[in-house]
Amino acid sequence: MLVEADQEEEEDFQRFLRRVDDIANLVQGLNSTDPAVKERTIAEVEKRLYDQETSREEESKTMVNRTVINTRASDVANAKAVNADGFLAILEKDAKERAKQRKRNEHLANALKEKGNDAFRKGDYVVAIQRYTEGLEKMKDKQELYTNRAQAYLKMHEYEKAITDCEWALKCNEKCIKAYFLMGKAYLTLRHYSESKQCYEKILQIDPKKETLFKDCMNEVNLEEKRMKDEERAMKEVQSGNLAALSIKEMLQKLDRPDQNILYYTGGIRLLTGAMKDCTEQTLFRTNNGFSILKDNEIVRRGFCAERKNTAEVDLSVSLLFLWQAVCTGNEENQHLLLTQPDVNAQLPKLLSSGVLEIQKETLALISLYSENENGRRLLLRHQDLTKWLQILMTFVKSTDVRASSAMNILSDLTKEERFKTQCRAMLSTGVLPLFTQLLTSAKLVNQAALAHCIGIMGNLCADVFIRMQMAECEECWQACLKLVDECFDVSTPKYQECLFAVLGLMMNLLLESNVIIQYFAVDISGRCMSLLGDKDGRIVTAGGQITSNYGIKTLSICTRNNRQAQEDLVKSDKRFSVLLKLLDSENEMIVGNAAFCLGQCLAVPGAATSLLNSNVVMILLKHAGGDATRTSVQENAAIALGKLCVAESRHIFQLRKLNGLAILNSAMKYIHSI
Repeated sequence: MLVEADQEEEEDFQRFLRRVDDIANLVQGLNSTDPAVKERTIAEVEKRLYDQETSREEESKTMVNRTVINTRASDVANAKAVNADGFLAILEKDAKERAKQRKRNEHLANALKEKGNDAFRKGDYVVAIQRYTEGLEKMKDKQELYTNRAQAYLKMHEYEKAITDCEWALKCNEKCIKAYFLMGKAYLTLRHYSESKQCYEKILQIDPKKETLFKDCMNEVNLEEKRMKDEERAMKEVQSGNLAALSIKEMLQKLDRPDQNILYYTGGIRLLTGAMKDCTEQTLFRTNNGFSILKDNEIVRRGFCAERKNTAEVDLSVSLLFLWQAVCTGNEENQHLLLTQPDVNAQLPKLLSSGVLEIQKETLALISLYSENENGRRLLLRHQDLTKWLQILMTFVKSTDVRASSAMNILSDLTKEERFKTQCRAMLSTGVLPLFTQLLTSAKLVNQAALAHCIGIMGNLCADVFIRMQMAECEECWQACLKLVDECFDVSTPKYQECLFAVLGLMMNLLLESNVIIQYFAVDISGRCMSLLGDKDGRIVTAGGQITSNYGIKTLSICTRNNRQAQEDLVKSDKRFSVLLKLLDSENEMIVGNAAFCLGQCLAVPGAATSLLNSNVVMILLKHAGGDATRTSVQENAAIALGKLCVAESRHIFQLRKLNGLAILNSAMKYIHSI
């Protein structure tokens, strides 16, 4: 019995020693300078206190009778255990005090953060840094204070300090995207391009949804890296005595002479333009303050900004536009700097509307440099108010020269940007639609190729639901579209056919809406489509016109879907459905599917099914429904039309039996029940 008691005492003593070690580790953790370690230790202490309290409650519920051996060793162990319990009690009290103090500190830190934010918004970055620092004295592990202070350090050009703060923020939260973003900015400014890219790559790893931000940041790094390499290369050319490089600097110095005749500046600008051979010359133009020509020279600025220009001022403006094309082609840094020039920014819309052919032509050529690539379009959207650009560029449809196609190409490029579509909403009803309807009704007098392109652009803009709603509610727009379709019967040129194709596509997009105006025009639209599809000279329904047939039949099927009058008019205009039967025999499955859909809608008209008794419609529909069509939607439309045909006129069932098609019809009943 005594041996067993000695063994038990030894185990108690060993447990006590382990407990003391644990407590020592906890104390060390609470005194740590690392905020993350201290936070984890506090959490561990709170957990142990909770477990201990739970254990005591359990012991009070269950009493265990056992003999206690009172020896000296056990007395020592028990005494030490009591001391350990007392120490834990002190820790518990300390933890509660720490928790209370932490809440007080957090409240103070938040208040200081808001004061810092207010100073930051006012541009007082020194005060902002002071407030964030005071907040960190209250709470050293508050991530937002580190990132906010880093942002203020960036404004103060203290990039190393910004990086240090971002590193501390990441110790508080290893997935802090803002810290990586700001650190990437700081590294970029310090020209540590590799480190900057690594920061941005971390953002994408943390949140793959930040792909747009990642691309923008990486693009900024790449552009800056390229800019520095270009400038280093250009400087070497100058230092080596390259005559072409030296001439750029000399010409810019000559252009900087004040109070010269306007012809002097125009001639100098032309010579400078001719010297722009490659990226080196473009870079030297930038690094020698070439973009200040307009800002610092009053004669040049006044001539360029004049509302009504004389011949000399026109020549000056055209020369400047030539120069900017030469220095901006393929050079995104120069493109950016040009748009940040206030006079250029303000004058571009005015130059487009100037009415002077050469100025408009070269302005369009300059803008094309931006619109042709994604970065350029973003620069335009960032630095230009494009609200009126849709209206301005659309006016060039009236031009018979290269300006028309240039303007439409720019518009087509801009519609790729969602932000441009959003800006277009503001002027659509008041400025754009009246002009657009005027162009449609004047098709014979305008550039028809450009008009077709313009109609297609408006059709693309209809992808924006707000733009589509406004257009679909415009009665004048519908009338103009129908007028253009009518004119296509009178003019058979290929350019008019392009307009017809485009306007059918536009109407098809607008018919996605449902409103009173559409219901009113549905009959007229379906009538025009029937005329086009049944045109005797074969321009529409032959292989060459197959795409137009596709648009025509789809538009017709939409019109007849919910409009009984349109259905009745179709039956009346084509009593034996010769047009639809011809389209059902097409090799184009999209045409077949829409023709079957349209036929199915029109079979609701009394007598329509009877008029098809002597036709081969059952065989055609059965062929498509039975699997000849590869598209499921085409099979379904054909099966539904076949079912409706037999329901409307039971005599079609006899032909169906002869063709052994009842099984196919039965399998199609699941579609018919939903009609």
